[in-house]
Amino acid sequence: MEAASTDEFVFPELWGHSGQRAGWGLLTPESPGDWKWGNIYRYIGQCYLFLSQLPNALDVSEVQKREWTAEANFLIAYYHFLILEYYGPCPITDSYIDMDTPNNEYHGRYHFDYVTSWISMKLDEAAKDLPASRIGSEWGRATSTIAKAVKAQLLLLAASPLFNGNSDYINVKDNQGRHLFPTQVDNSKWKLAADAALEAINCAKENGHEKLYTFSLPINSISAATRKLLDIGEAVTEKWNEEIIWGSTRNVNGLQTVAMAKHTKGSHYNARSVLGPTLSVAEAFYSSNGVPISEDNSDFWTANYPNRYEITTIPDEGNNKYYLQIGEQTAYLHLNREPRFYASLSFDRGTWYGDGYTNDEPANLAFYHFRAKEVSGRQTSEDHSYTGYLNKKVCSYKTGLTKDGFSPYRYSFPIIRLADLYLMYAEALNESQESPTQDVYDYVDLVRERAGLKGVKESWSKYSKSPDKPNTKNGMREIIRMERLNELACEGKRFWDLRRWKKELPREVKGWHIQGETAQEFYRVTTIYLRSKYSYKDYLWPLKLETILKDPNLVQNPGW
Repeated sequence: MEAASTDEFVFPELWGHSGQRAGWGLLTPESPGDWKWGNIYRYIGQCYLFLSQLPNALDVSEVQKREWTAEANFLIAYYHFLILEYYGPCPITDSYIDMDTPNNEYHGRYHFDYVTSWISMKLDEAAKDLPASRIGSEWGRATSTIAKAVKAQLLLLAASPLFNGNSDYINVKDNQGRHLFPTQVDNSKWKLAADAALEAINCAKENGHEKLYTFSLPINSISAATRKLLDIGEAVTEKWNEEIIWGSTRNVNGLQTVAMAKHTKGSHYNARSVLGPTLSVAEAFYSSNGVPISEDNSDFWTANYPNRYEITTIPDEGNNKYYLQIGEQTAYLHLNREPRFYASLSFDRGTWYGDGYTNDEPANLAFYHFRAKEVSGRQTSEDHSYTGYLNKKVCSYKTGLTKDGFSPYRYSFPIIRLADLYLMYAEALNESQESPTQDVYDYVDLVRERAGLKGVKESWSKYSKSPDKPNTKNGMREIIRMERLNELACEGKRFWDLRRWKKELPREVKGWHIQGETAQEFYRVTTIYLRSKYSYKDYLWPLKLETILKDPNLVQNPGW
């Protein structure tokens, strides 16, 4: 689970797993952890084996063969894309390779730009014969829309600072003296990425993904505030909703088991309560005014940002009764935040609206009590959050948790959703120009509108201490990046985004003092662990030493 490599989650069940070890800087060529390189190339080989046998298939129409060929080609392209994300420049497998092939006949690693072009071509080829959409039992299988969305991801990666003229990689060459990475920044790559994202958006709109999800079930007994939380959360957990471009059919019951917080109306042991977002994630969400809490010029945040970790009594004002337990104590950090904060995180003295509730009046809501020995907190050495937060976003409101049982609702976890595409397009378009154009604002504002926030320019002009930030390319870059972190928080995207932006991860991973039994004891910022100092080598995973020794044409990633 790559999210454990960054500062997004603390997940003790992954301690020792390659994801967590990568975050701690403990991977080595001798012990690279989960060996994705070898596994993914085996998957590619299986695709080519399938293609080699397909012409001989009986009772299969030529139309069906073309579609299956396109699906196999899509997977071949996608698997190469995954290798590119993890390891950078890689060998290209363009046909079935016999197991008896001598190692010295392998080509070795190709230049990053060549691999990108090859994957892009393969995706275009697949898209021509893939159906535009799927229904019923075929949901989750490749479509032309998915192929175009993956191409947008690919070209955004290629345009990003990690691979677009990264000075750390200028002198990296293979054993024949050939450069493996681009040596100069090429701004035209951002234009290619923007064009690909817009093409994917247009294709999506033509094929059933016309707009961002909003909760539409006729539950008349809930407030607008709770409905807004369902707009945000159910975009992830409503099965095959119109926003999901590509979803995984894997069983998400286990994910909800580790993410669901025990609460005052249900403390069943099957709610494991261990997938804990960090304080970095909690602080990143905007204020209720739609700007960073450090920038908010309101009286509340001007006065309380410096002492945001201190405790206060939750007042009965605004929408607080739908988000928090009135009259209880919490940190200032938990007040006056944007709806995505409350939709994404379970936290001490927060609320839960879920399965079987007749309305969202406080008498019918469940509450989270995260302090030590409390229902949602640390009662034993296991099954509790190490940070004082849990991942509420991946828990469907249809999932039932009572004292008698736990019944997870199975949904399709989004791999790519429309909001992601909108923000890809806004980012690439902003980077491709001298200054932001209206399209940049419009696509970011569509995401913000669904989140219950005003547009970028209006929010910054009224509520930010830096009102001119949206007017510049650099300012919008910062805003778009923060928008991605907040909109896609707790979905596992943070790892890939921080990596491609070449952002150094903080050494200290922090949360609350979960052994505290009182508010005064609990609300103390605690360093959960220290990671090794992050360096340029940590952006790419090491190749296994055994693989390097077997193949004379392979070279190790820089720094390893």
